[in-house]
Amino acid sequence: MSTEPPQHILQTLGAGAIGIGIGAAVLLLCALALPRAERKATLRTPLVLLGLHALTVLVRLPLPEGKINRGLEVLGLFFLLMSLARAIFVLVVDVVVSARLSKPLPRIIRDIVQGLVFLGAVAIVLREVGVEPGSLLTTSALLTAVIGLSLQETLGNLFAGLAIQAQTPFEVGDWIGIDGDPKLIGRVVEINWRATTVLTLEQVELVIPNGVLAKTTIRNFTKPTNIARRTVTVQAPYEVSPRRVEEALLEAVHEVPGILTQPAPTAQTRDFADSGIQYVVNYFIEDFALRDRIDSMVRHRIWYAFKRAGISIPYPMRTVHTHAVTAESRAEETKQDATRRMAALGAVHFLEPLPEASLERLAALSRTCHFMPGEAVIRQGEMGSELFIVQKGELAVIVGRGEGGSVAEVARLGPGQFFGEMSLMTGEKRAATVKATTDCELVEVSKGAFQEVLAADPRLLEQITRALVDRQIALEENLSARASRSSRAEADAKSSALLAKIRQFFQL
Repeated sequence: MSTEPPQHILQTLGAGAIGIGIGAAVLLLCALALPRAERKATLRTPLVLLGLHALTVLVRLPLPEGKINRGLEVLGLFFLLMSLARAIFVLVVDVVVSARLSKPLPRIIRDIVQGLVFLGAVAIVLREVGVEPGSLLTTSALLTAVIGLSLQETLGNLFAGLAIQAQTPFEVGDWIGIDGDPKLIGRVVEINWRATTVLTLEQVELVIPNGVLAKTTIRNFTKPTNIARRTVTVQAPYEVSPRRVEEALLEAVHEVPGILTQPAPTAQTRDFADSGIQYVVNYFIEDFALRDRIDSMVRHRIWYAFKRAGISIPYPMRTVHTHAVTAESRAEETKQDATRRMAALGAVHFLEPLPEASLERLAALSRTCHFMPGEAVIRQGEMGSELFIVQKGELAVIVGRGEGGSVAEVARLGPGQFFGEMSLMTGEKRAATVKATTDCELVEVSKGAFQEVLAADPRLLEQITRALVDRQIALEENLSARASRSSRAEADAKSSALLAKIRQFFQL
């Protein structure tokens, strides 16, 4: 009796070994070509399909020839072809084609190509069982019509997606707005054959069918460049001149983090409303994702800039105020402000020679101003003639070493401290930049206010000058860490030189 296995078993083993060998070779080639981090996720599907093909080969071995064996053979062929189709697609598209492209292939193109490859594999299987794929579409016109109508919307989304990829009105990563609706603004995270996915700032995913996008207006905030213009609207009283308001608005957006210096911000008068004149400030940003944060910062700066400039933001005309503001209450409030300013002025060392009457007059001529964190009160190298006294908050003193050089913080100023005295007395350029690190309330003394007080009693000038020189010498000694004090002759010489400079500046 012959012990040789039946012929069909040998044929099954031979065909199965060839198929498994080809599949394993293609998968090995893909594994070598793909990055290590992508191998597991990318090759999982073709590897499972190849395993199913091997399983059908093993199941067929003990079975006699017949319909069941034939059915398993066709099923195994299907698994093998689908495994090869997926592996070859990965090898060609993800390895060969992607290496020659500057950016990844769009998702919708990948899906369509992968679908066509799978259809080709299915067509081969159908031919193997004796079915012509073309005959399936031509045998029933009614079936074709039913399928066409049922897939009408799906096909519309597919072709709309292809049109989006061809025209590229937006790409993955772009910020877009749909139909002018502020709720439909977000970053494109995916474009597939059916829909486009947009992620809003609220971290909500919007899945919008491509057919809808093809029929609507789309605003792309990322093209042609990343620069986008933003606008903030504010009202000011009719009593304040537009020029003064626009200057305050431009001051507010100066050096706000995230706002570009070119194109430069602009301020415009937009409308005459019921409760006041409406103004807009326009500025440009590069990071559209930070637009709400930058807009909020601009509104903060506008409030502080208006507060410093004495500009109020008018209430709507429909608001009824029950608080009666009389001349007496306004005078009392003004008196309290002046008293607080006088207390701050009295704590300044070089102003100690001023008699109480002169100090009261200087407090009345001074003003209180507010700054928000990050705002610069004075800037190094700029001209100025104001003295600032800290009432509330904290400020950083920053010094730059030469043009384009390094910048360093050298001191912190708190309540009771002051800065800008040399610019007030001599008009010298600012020696440092002083920025608010918290909400700050400062007393500002201008040259005009100080000049009026000195003109009333010029003898005070020598005493103030002496106090200034003593303070300068003390600061120099602290900086140089010298143990011995400067000589009186040196102090007198500095005092005389500074007095002459101050007299010239104040024309006394």
